[in-house]
Amino acid sequence: MDPRQLPRSLTDSRRVARGHDLARTAADSAADILHPLIVIARGLRALAAGAWRKWAQTPGDRRGPTLLLVGSCIAIVVLVPYGPPLAGVTLMTMAAWAGRDRGPAHETAVRGSEGERLQALYEALVPYLSVPEDPAPLYAYDGDRDEAFTSYAFDHSGRLISLELRYPAYFTDGEPESRARIEQLLQMKAGRGREYRFDWDEEANRLALHVLPPLPTDVFAQRFVTAPGESVLGFTDPGAVHRTLPVLYGTDCRDEPPVLWRTGQRSTEPHLLVLGRPAAGTSTLLRSLALQALQQGDVLAVDGSGSGEFAFLRGQDGVLAVESSPAGALAALEWASHETERRLLTADRARRQGHQTPEDVRRPLWILVDRPTALSHLAATEGRTDPQELLQVPLRHGRIANVTVVVGDHLDDAAGPSASLLSEPVLTHTRARVVLGAVTADQVRSVLGAPPRSTPPPETPPGRGYARLGSGPVHRVQVPATPDPYDEDTPERERQAILALLPNGPGPARTATADYDTGDPGPLSIQPT
Repeated sequence: MDPRQLPRSLTDSRRVARGHDLARTAADSAADILHPLIVIARGLRALAAGAWRKWAQTPGDRRGPTLLLVGSCIAIVVLVPYGPPLAGVTLMTMAAWAGRDRGPAHETAVRGSEGERLQALYEALVPYLSVPEDPAPLYAYDGDRDEAFTSYAFDHSGRLISLELRYPAYFTDGEPESRARIEQLLQMKAGRGREYRFDWDEEANRLALHVLPPLPTDVFAQRFVTAPGESVLGFTDPGAVHRTLPVLYGTDCRDEPPVLWRTGQRSTEPHLLVLGRPAAGTSTLLRSLALQALQQGDVLAVDGSGSGEFAFLRGQDGVLAVESSPAGALAALEWASHETERRLLTADRARRQGHQTPEDVRRPLWILVDRPTALSHLAATEGRTDPQELLQVPLRHGRIANVTVVVGDHLDDAAGPSASLLSEPVLTHTRARVVLGAVTADQVRSVLGAPPRSTPPPETPPGRGYARLGSGPVHRVQVPATPDPYDEDTPERERQAILALLPNGPGPARTATADYDTGDPGPLSIQPT
């Protein structure tokens, strides 16, 4: 048949198909020609995003030196012969490597699963973030999730690691119960076994979810670079504080963000309360603080459990006493009360006479009391005075007298049915607090006065918990590992590292009579000067 005799519609369809083939061929040719430029552009975008993330994670006190270092490097490159061309070639090579194709089939499969996860999460939020009276609901079963989810990110395995969503203005974001329902739902849909932080922006009606990495558990007790009056309670998330400390890790050194507690006369939270579950690391934190306090002051340790957790401090310079029996604890705390009064009178007399405060008054005195509720129970059984009553004077007047009190006890003795086991002065004057172990958000709120910004961790290593200094924010915290060097289960390397921090080396060998002395040791041998 003559082509001119074909129907006009069939001829037009062939022309359209031929045009589509030509357009597809031209597009493929252009893609092949521009593929290197596309790869380099994608790589430059990835490098820029990585640089921005590094800059956002850099603490504020290190941004100035970082800018100075970058500017110096740019100046050196400009001054070196052929420096700018070589720098440009290096940058293009790095961009090409960062923007290379990485398995499109696998990425397509992952993107498909990501879409299913987002759609399931969007539909799960519909009953909580929509009402029937809304004429144009942001969350509906046939709605657009891209309008509700402003940004999101997945890891290489297709699990959600960050999400920012919008919610309607009528949602009651000021009620803790409403927030808790949304946070629990997001945690379940995003995946269990991880820690999440939720940032609510009530002004913009937005909620951001982030997966938190686990805190480092390989930081051991060491000489921390701190100013006088500063003590390291533990280490927290990058960006949560505006300071980092160099920390030794074996033979390497890295920077970690610390939770610093400031004591002394200018401190607003001069005393600390540490609560935790059994074997959660309460005694570990007290040992870490004792080793830090011996660098600049004196330490009086009272071991209410009687297990010899602080026996390695005996015989050290600056350690006034280590007591574990009710009689010895009463004698030590009674002396501490009189010493606080003496410091107050001496400082007042020196100020009235226009003299400088004596050195023995300016030297910090630390009173570490572990398990005072156990001592109170034993003292009541023997008909003695409650040791917690003797802490009232150091707690009330310790800041002026340069006396710091640290109390550690079980969580159930302060936040459980037997909350009265801790005395009123201890609960009132310890505004710096740490809670350790597997705790719920309600328990954190009852101890610290504010809920945590993150979900409880799936696994709780020793020394893991939350800290709050006064009315400040609640921080995740990991206490530096400070095991008892006299414990048989302590590795030899850690034992030697802790003993090396003592003022005059390892103390006397521990004996059964030293650990389980049930007799009355008499008055404290150290007298006030």
